Amino acid sequence: MQIDVVTIFPGVFAPVVGSSILQRAQASRRVQITVHDLRSYTTDKRRTVDDRPFGGGPGMVMKPDPLFKAVDAIEARRHRAASRATSARKDGCQIVLMAAQGESLTQAVATQLSGLRHLVILCGHYEGVDERVRLALADREISIGDYVVTGGELPAMVLIDCVVRLLPGVLGHQDATVEESFTNGLLEYPQYTRPVSFRGMLAPEVLRSGDHRRIAKWRKLKAVARTLSRRPDLLAEHDSGATRGSARRHSNA
Repeated sequence: MQIDVVTIFPGVFAPVVGSSILQRAQASRRVQITVHDLRSYTTDKRRTVDDRPFGGGPGMVMKPDPLFKAVDAIEARRHRAASRATSARKDGCQIVLMAAQGESLTQAVATQLSGLRHLVILCGHYEGVDERVRLALADREISIGDYVVTGGELPAMVLIDCVVRLLPGVLGHQDATVEESFTNGLLEYPQYTRPVSFRGMLAPEVLRSGDHRRIAKWRKLKAVARTLSRRPDLLAEHDSGATRGSARRHSNA
């Protein structure tokens, strides 16, 4: 997978994408992450990427021209690489604008994006981007929560981490992401490790029993109980999805 990030602060990405799982994923060539300085696509001496908003108001708005030029250059490089390939490849690419008013980043959204060959991430800043970027450049807008941060860089890092860890082989074990929170509509069950007793608190006997059937049942019950307590909205969605799936099975019987 190829991930290109367009930002006015390229330096902030190095400590994140160059560490831990993201670094290993790049070293094993499961993903290539390239960060582009938006100012490289400007034409004036001051390398201007923003201007005052039409109609007045506080702050500055990011200009459309540098963003369009950056994406044009990225796509031109991608098409050249594709033309050099010896076999036909499905051209799966999406351009994502990180924006507070975008759709919420969920595990389902991350799973969709992890199936792409190429992901381009645009980081907004200041008072946002010119609306023409939303209308004619971005394929979708994604938000990491109902709050506002100073720029799209931190949300972009969250999105990258969330997507890359879903790529095959990145986490090592093939089942590493199967029973995580949100993957199956429930929060994850409690986890324990050694020591058995810590400050008077015992790890549950069932997890130490070796009885995998009992363990699976315990984990399912705990996942449902935790979801009911903390995120009942997820449980309602999980139940409705299960009902729809059951109805489909019966209709096809």
